Amino acid sequence: MHMADVLLSPTVATTMYAASTAAAGVSIYRLKKENNPEKIPVMAVSAALVFAGQMINYTIPGTGSSGHICGGMLLSALLGPEAGFLSMITVLMIQCLFFADGGLMALGANIWNMAFYGCFLGYYLIWRPIMKGKIFGNLDTGKRIVLASILGSIISLQCGAFSVVLETTMSGITNLPFGVFAGLMLPIHLAIGLVEGLITAAILTFVYQARPELLMDVNSSEKESGMSLKKTLGILTVITLLVGGGLSLYASSNPDGLEWALFGNAEEGYAENMGFDEEDYGVASAMADSAAQIQESTSFLPDYAFKNSDSAAGTTVSGIVGSAIVACFAVLLSVVLKLFRNKSAQSM
Repeated sequence: MHMADVLLSPTVATTMYAASTAAAGVSIYRLKKENNPEKIPVMAVSAALVFAGQMINYTIPGTGSSGHICGGMLLSALLGPEAGFLSMITVLMIQCLFFADGGLMALGANIWNMAFYGCFLGYYLIWRPIMKGKIFGNLDTGKRIVLASILGSIISLQCGAFSVVLETTMSGITNLPFGVFAGLMLPIHLAIGLVEGLITAAILTFVYQARPELLMDVNSSEKESGMSLKKTLGILTVITLLVGGGLSLYASSNPDGLEWALFGNAEEGYAENMGFDEEDYGVASAMADSAAQIQESTSFLPDYAFKNSDSAAGTTVSGIVGSAIVACFAVLLSVVLKLFRNKSAQSM
């Protein structure tokens, strides 16, 4: 669902930057009051896992489309909405600057569409009420984790997809009629969200069995930890490296949900959908041109590949290097902003 710059007018892009920046500011403010330095390694590993996971496009059968996880629900369940949101910003920013995934002018919109809904709406509307037993309280914790993961992923992705439609409409892209575009975006992202929900549920169920205290709003006293924090994070790190460095080679080549809605997949025998020309669509602007120039100079592995090379090694290197950068940046962010300080440090 990474939007390109040409799908937004400068005014809408600036507005979305302002909205995402405001949400980030509130998140930083709230986190500075939190006393849990143990979250720093969890934030690093989970953010890297989401980066690697987003490299795996899974096929949506019968459509000619594919999708990948967004990760907002996963991160908010592990870190809380504020830390989850900042982690998602880290992932999306590094994807944009170093891998040319999503437009730089559109970064504010991509943060809002892919991070805000999963981290805040998904958490407060779905995850917390279900895990605290306010709804579906008759189910055991394991089943509530699965249910919250699926519902949260579906609803947050539907909101993100609908926001994409609204943003293009407000940008004045008249050849993307609101009703037709929404009719393509929402159903395909319903299917993508369902698969993300199942993936999220599998990961969170593992964490619940291993270290239930890592999950937000879960009563960890009702279940003993199955393994140490170090071992749990070690396993998640290995999964991250295997996904980013290995499984990414087998990602679906079908267009993702947004690309599928815009361009279709007629060459593979599927629908043409909006039928846009991939080389000439959307709206041009001086701001978008400047953003593209900056992005071209910063992306050293564009499209998760070596420049001017079709070698599969570029994908493997991108997955491993990108995951490492995300993990390091998450730790750096925590240190620079002095998040998760312990009480002794605060009293000094």
